[in-house]
Amino acid sequence: MTDTETIRHAVQMQQFPNGIPSLWCPTLTHFRVAREPDAQRIRSHLASLSPVVHGILVPGSTGEGWEMNDADILALLAIVLDAAEKSGVHVLVGVLKTNIDDVLACLDSMDHIREHPAVAGFTICPPKGSDLTQQAIRDGLSVVLERGWPTALYQLPQVTQNEMSAETVAGLASEFPNFILFKDTSGLDQVAQSGLNFGGVFMVRGAEQGGYAAWLRQAGGPYDGFLLSTANAFASELAEMLFQLDEGNIEAAQVISEKLVEVVSRAFAIVREFPFGNAFANANKILDHCLAYGDDALHIDPPMLYSGVQLPKRFIESAHAMLREHSFLPRSGYYHQR
Repeated sequence: MTDTETIRHAVQMQQFPNGIPSLWCPTLTHFRVAREPDAQRIRSHLASLSPVVHGILVPGSTGEGWEMNDADILALLAIVLDAAEKSGVHVLVGVLKTNIDDVLACLDSMDHIREHPAVAGFTICPPKGSDLTQQAIRDGLSVVLERGWPTALYQLPQVTQNEMSAETVAGLASEFPNFILFKDTSGLDQVAQSGLNFGGVFMVRGAEQGGYAAWLRQAGGPYDGFLLSTANAFASELAEMLFQLDEGNIEAAQVISEKLVEVVSRAFAIVREFPFGNAFANANKILDHCLAYGDDALHIDPPMLYSGVQLPKRFIESAHAMLREHSFLPRSGYYHQR
């Protein structure tokens, strides 16, 4: 190991004494009214996930983090962090901003929470811009990494309009031991598949396309784990898939993976043309609504987005029927069992 790798391993062990979880979830943000989180729903949802999900990103794209200002993020974290600590769940705090100055300002506002027992680190993206060179991307991220806080880098070209190259990621890994985790939602997976040495940075896949089981190292893939929006709805199934992989039961894991691919693709298709919010949040909100309320889901107002827009009831009807068809729909949802 290089000195940087040795320090990185020590940072990872300090933040995750029992090892970095292989299943992470960018949790939904439930709202009572526009911009006002529904604390009771958020806590209930986290309680339903915590038996199998031991790491969450708050707020990620699925949690509508790109729409939130610093005050919104702090209000959400005030709800999540104490609940996560009680449940033994690690939190990566999402600082999703389109330029580095805004990232730094947001981090300044969070200085008081970085020692919270549930906080495992902070997640940032490259600055936005399709014309940015790799050097500009690296320089921008370096400014944040120089603070020394445990940090995850998030590849999200759907928003940033660019990608960190494998060489950029490897270069940052060789320089900054506090760079502990890398998430790729591009669906292209060029970094993980490059074969470069990332010095022990934990690699997680965030893309929903391309299946699941085959991407993990246990099945010959390039990733250590997943950070998936659909863990909001299918955490138990994903955890079982990971268990089967750990046991060497590749075929059993693939069966679960294929079933999830079908259901997830149909869920995203339901919301594809909706002009508000983002597909990750919208698809998972309709799935979660059905799983939270079970048979009663059709009679309860659909979930709300950060903007105050309510998802259409027809989306709930379609998701409800699909989940029932695939035997995923509970009679009494997790929210009724609180």
